[in-house]
Amino acid sequence: MSTPTVASRLARRFILMSSDAALADALRSRLPDGWTMTVAARLDDLGGFADILQHRFMLLDLDDDAFDALEVLATLRGELMLNIAVLTLGGDAARRDAARLARADRFFERGEATGVMQTFCAQYDW
Repeated sequence: MSTPTVASRLARRFILMSSDAALADALRSRLPDGWTMTVAARLDDLGGFADILQHRFMLLDLDDDAFDALEVLATLRGELMLNIAVLTLGGDAARRDAARLARADRFFERGEATGVMQTFCAQYDW
């Protein structure tokens, strides 16, 4: 990892933790101007603390079997002590409750993904 620069810290980007290519394509097709999306199915693929911190928020797919979303939350909040906004997509009531206890921030249906992404991009558009 290289040292973050002012320019890299100001870049408008967010993380999609999902292996669902159709979801990634749908979000990518509706990205606001000036924003980029980093897609990963493993937290390690994102790099370390400073790399993750340079993203403004994370969309976390609770329905994805390629990774354990609760483990992702435990690593983000417990090991890395990162407090980036984690917005979850999908999951049943029990899964959402477990994610809530693991300190996920907000909970949305998968069908809301594009609108949620656009809303949060607008809120984090500083």
